[in-house]
Amino acid sequence: MQEDLLHFVWKHKKIPTTNLKTTDGVPVTVVKIGQHNHKEGPDFFNAQVRVGEQLWVGNVEIHLKSSDWYAHNHEVDDNYNSVILHVVWEDDVSVFRNDNSKIPTLELKTYIEEKLLINYENIFNATDAKFINCEKDINGVDDFVVNNWLERLFFERLEQKTEVIKELLKKSNNDWEYVLFIMLLKSFGLKINGDSFFSLQKSLNASTVSKLKNNDFQLESVLYGLLGLLEKKDCVDVYYIKLKKEYEFLKNKLELSEVGIEKPHFFKLRPPNFPTIRLSQFASMYGEHQNLFSKLISETSLEDLYTIFTVSASEYWDTHYSFGKESKKSKKKITKKFIDLIVINTIIPFKFYYAKSLRKDVNEELLNIISKIDTEDNSRINNFKKRGVTVPSAKDSQALLQLYNGYCTKNKCLQCAIGVNLLKGNT
Repeated sequence: MQEDLLHFVWKHKKIPTTNLKTTDGVPVTVVKIGQHNHKEGPDFFNAQVRVGEQLWVGNVEIHLKSSDWYAHNHEVDDNYNSVILHVVWEDDVSVFRNDNSKIPTLELKTYIEEKLLINYENIFNATDAKFINCEKDINGVDDFVVNNWLERLFFERLEQKTEVIKELLKKSNNDWEYVLFIMLLKSFGLKINGDSFFSLQKSLNASTVSKLKNNDFQLESVLYGLLGLLEKKDCVDVYYIKLKKEYEFLKNKLELSEVGIEKPHFFKLRPPNFPTIRLSQFASMYGEHQNLFSKLISETSLEDLYTIFTVSASEYWDTHYSFGKESKKSKKKITKKFIDLIVINTIIPFKFYYAKSLRKDVNEELLNIISKIDTEDNSRINNFKKRGVTVPSAKDSQALLQLYNGYCTKNKCLQCAIGVNLLKGNT
C-alpha cells in the first residue's frame, strides 16, 4: 500500500461523497475535493467538507496512518492549521492541530471497493514483471490516453533539459550566443566526452568565445590545447606543430587556464567519435557559420538544420583520427544520425527555452521538427516496443525515456496517466 493510492482515491472520487462518517461517527459530505498539491504543505488545497451540520473550507491531508501526522511533525507546523479533514487508510491515533483542536478523521479502508484494490495489486505486485509494472497491460490502454500523456512527457523532459541552460545564462549575464556555444560543445562530446567538453566553460568565458568562434583554426587549437590533446612530444606532423604553436600564443594572450578541465576519453569510442574529430567538426561549423545563433533560432524545419550542421573536420583529419597516426583517406563529415542527436539534445531544448524567455509559443514548430526524426535505438525503447508500444518518432522515444526514468523506475504509477487508466478499470 502506498500513500499515492489514497491520493488517487480522493482525487478521482473513488469513494462515496455522501453517507461517510468520521471515526467519531459524525456524518461527512465531500462538497469539493480541493486542488491537488504536489509541493510542500497539505495534500489538497481549498476543499469543502461538511462535517455534521458545519461546512468547512480548508485543506485536506492524507496519510496511510493517522500517526504519520506526528511522524512528519505536522502538529508544530502552522501550514497544517488549516487542515479540515485528515484522510487515512488506518486511524491509529487521534490528531490535533498545534492549538490542541481535534481534526476530524476519515478512515478509507471501509469505503474503498475491493475491485480497486485488486487492480492496484495487479499493477504494483506483478511478480513476473521484468521491465515495468504494467508491461502486460500497457498495450491495452487507449491510444488517445497514451498519445496525450507522451506529448506531455515530451515537454516535461524538455523542461528538465533547460535547467543547465538556465544556470549558464545566470553565469554569463544572459549571453545566449555563449550559452549556445557551450551547449553545442557538450553535445558534440556525446555521453562519453560531454562532461569533458562542457568543462571547457571553466576557461572559456563569453568574451574569449566571441574572439575565437569564427576562426576555426584558432578555435581548434584552443580546444585541443585546453583538453590536453597537444601534449605529444614525439609528434612531428606539420599541422600538429602549427596547432601547438598557435595554442601557446593564444594561451598567453587570452590568459587561458587548464585548471579544472577534464581530459577527454578515446577508450571504447569508434574512431569517427574520437574527440579529435568531433572538436574539429565543431570548430569548422563555427568557422563556416558566422551567425550561428540567429540561424538556429530562425530555422523552423529539420531539413534546414541538417544543412547547417552538415560540415566536415579540417583537411588534416581526412587522413587521421588522432595526431601523428595516418589512416585511410576519408572525409570526416557529420552524419545525419549525429545531427539528430544534436537537434534532440541541444537545439530543441535551446529553441524551447529561448522562445519561453520571449513568451512565445513554438511548441507546434518543435513537435513538427522532432516528429520527423527517427526513433532512437536503445534497450529502453526496444523494451517498450516488445510490450506493444508504438514508437513512430524521436518525440515518442524521448517521451518514453521520460516515462521510464521519471515514473516507471520510481513506481510512480499513480502519477502516470497510463497507470491511472489501468487502475480505474471499470470501477
